[in-house]
Amino acid sequence: MENSSYEQARKRVKEKKKFYEHLGSFLIVNIFLFLLNIFTSPSHFWFIYPLLGWGVGLMSHYYQVFGFPGMRGETAEWEQREMEKEMRRLEGGYHEEDHLELRELDKKPQRKWRDEDLV
Repeated sequence: MENSSYEQARKRVKEKKKFYEHLGSFLIVNIFLFLLNIFTSPSHFWFIYPLLGWGVGLMSHYYQVFGFPGMRGETAEWEQREMEKEMRRLEGGYHEEDHLELRELDKKPQRKWRDEDLV
């Protein structure tokens, strides 16, 4: 089981690495094409055509690796966590509103007076 998790993690890291390589080559090539366009024919912006075409492919690659933003919860683990949260909420043992993190209160300096000192 642990070896299987390792293999899944290794595969996922390779997919992410390939996407970032794809993104890097997209940026380098399209910057070059933009500069070439500006210096050779500034009256017609032809660089936009390869940029848009390759951009669609890059977006497709992104969605394949990372999923749609906000839609990554398709895994069984996520579904199980959400079911547990919903069950706790329905049973009355868990309210998300009750668990707010109020870090600002932790940063406040402690008051140096007593209530009876105030008028």
